[in-house]
Amino acid sequence: MKKFILFITLLTQFHNLYAQEPTTENTEKSVWTKGGTFTFLLNQSAFENWIAGGVSNVSGTVGVNYDLNYLKDIWSWDNKIIASFGITKIKDQDIQKSDDRLEWNSVLGKKAQGYWYYSAFLNFKTQFTDDLDSDTEGPTKFLSPGYLQIGPGMLWKKSDNLKVNIAPATLKLIVVDKALTLPDNAYFGVEEGKSSRMEFGASIGAYYKFDLMKNISMENILNLYTNYLEDPQNVDLDYTMNLIMNINKYISTTLAYQTIYDDNAFEGLQTRQVFGLGINYNF
Repeated sequence: MKKFILFITLLTQFHNLYAQEPTTENTEKSVWTKGGTFTFLLNQSAFENWIAGGVSNVSGTVGVNYDLNYLKDIWSWDNKIIASFGITKIKDQDIQKSDDRLEWNSVLGKKAQGYWYYSAFLNFKTQFTDDLDSDTEGPTKFLSPGYLQIGPGMLWKKSDNLKVNIAPATLKLIVVDKALTLPDNAYFGVEEGKSSRMEFGASIGAYYKFDLMKNISMENILNLYTNYLEDPQNVDLDYTMNLIMNINKYISTTLAYQTIYDDNAFEGLQTRQVFGLGINYNF
């Protein structure tokens, strides 16, 4: 949790630094487009002598979704930072972690033709805190695992809200705490006693955000990856959907859905859903 608070503080200071830069009025449109959303969601169920049954519980999730994009002449540089942390308390049970995510996506593009750009991308993701109740074969912690993908490719970008990046030559690095590794490469595919695993494959990243109707927007983020060197038929999947229904400027109802398939982490489909009434602050 301390890491998450520190991250939010640094991101706010970074945003304020850009916001304080001097601007010249009545000149060309700014080459930078920046903005983000801070969200706090709260869910609660309370039961007392309820004959039909039920267990009292409360949960809360804090999240940040921040974009910093550059566009000038033939150059495009898109950055998205996603961070979230959530906990759940069920009556007579210990506090459990319900959400933990830190991800940075960055794509640099040079204009080729039409909506196409020559591109180079970077994707980094990990979690903030330890977790001893993981669905994987062992606990997780900050940078264990940590994922880094880089590679050249082609970017199709119609707007900041609709783009697809194709990278057929992607390097993927998985880093872990070697003290947590297990026999038979059971800990995120990393060999026992090692602290990293290198892969080479292809990656596709897609982003689409649109308005379903007034005050209701949907954001879709899709990442696909296949490892040429081992089981290329097993395509890693990471899809996130955020549906935001604004009640007013600060209050909204949010539905977040994420599904992950990574056979090195868990031989099955992982899913996560968060739904609740929350407070939004745009910055």
